[in-house]
Amino acid sequence: MLDNYTVRQVDFEQPGDANVMQLSQGQLACLQQGQVRIKVHAAGVNGPDIKQRMGAYPPPEGASPILGLEVAGVIIAVADGVTQWQVGDHVCALVPGGGYAEAVNTYAAHCLSIPTGWSFIQAAGLPETFFTVWGNVFMRAGLKAGETVLVHGGSGGIGSTAIQLANQLGAKVFATSSSEEKCQFCLSQGASFAINYREQSFVEPILALTDKVGVNVVVDIAGGDFINENLKVLAMDGRMVSIAMQRGAKATVDIFRIMAKRIIWTGSTLRPQSVTAKAQIANQLRQHVWPLLDSGKLNIAIDKVFMFDEVVAAHQYMESGLHKGKIILNISN
Repeated sequence: MLDNYTVRQVDFEQPGDANVMQLSQGQLACLQQGQVRIKVHAAGVNGPDIKQRMGAYPPPEGASPILGLEVAGVIIAVADGVTQWQVGDHVCALVPGGGYAEAVNTYAAHCLSIPTGWSFIQAAGLPETFFTVWGNVFMRAGLKAGETVLVHGGSGGIGSTAIQLANQLGAKVFATSSSEEKCQFCLSQGASFAINYREQSFVEPILALTDKVGVNVVVDIAGGDFINENLKVLAMDGRMVSIAMQRGAKATVDIFRIMAKRIIWTGSTLRPQSVTAKAQIANQLRQHVWPLLDSGKLNIAIDKVFMFDEVVAAHQYMESGLHKGKIILNISN
């Protein structure tokens, strides 16, 4: 069962636009130590998938070249030595690649139980998003109850999750987004104030809302020209965490402002991190976040579900920027 396991998967021969993707037959590699095999019912669609398809985000060495970084499904095989999961368990999981397929191998330590009452479709939107948010906003930037945080791109999957989680854990949340409709969505997710950055600068409103003190943390997906603006709205000893570069990978930075405010600027990418590092994030999620999901205090917004053979349309929809929340592929329809 562990060898020559054939699956339908999404493939592309050359990088390009969404139309380069097609369904094909492929074979999974043998399970490695510490891994499980999951029959995939649903997979999340994420920004890194788009970048990989375009040739701008190659998979790490040893990872599957097939797109897809998060799935939900049923464990159908476990490698020797795996004790925390059994065949038949329903899980959602962070995967090193290969999520856009009928089955995928991943590490047992990167799997989490599906929250109480959640469907495979809902759970497929959890891993990549929550690993990213927890690892950056809480572990790296150290956001705490009673602090203030500005979340850029608050209407996307990462942004809306950051808003909900920060709000639930006792922080006051401000957000930016690109339209009034998306700003209203940010408010519905738990932001106390949302700013349409296409209509006005976010600097003056944030400083006014914080009595000119500024925010403790900025969650930045923009990069580019937003970096110096972020420095203006950060409080003394503030922290900025970069998780994407949608407005550009380079910025001209006012270094003195970083020095004067004693600002810490950090960031990370999730996929290249070690198996151990991702397992540490999973353990913290299990302890701090999964009880909120099980109890219904946390949810995720799913914007649209596409069937497996509609993957081209799913990517086109993500690239349109119209979505509010997560985009999911229904793989076992």
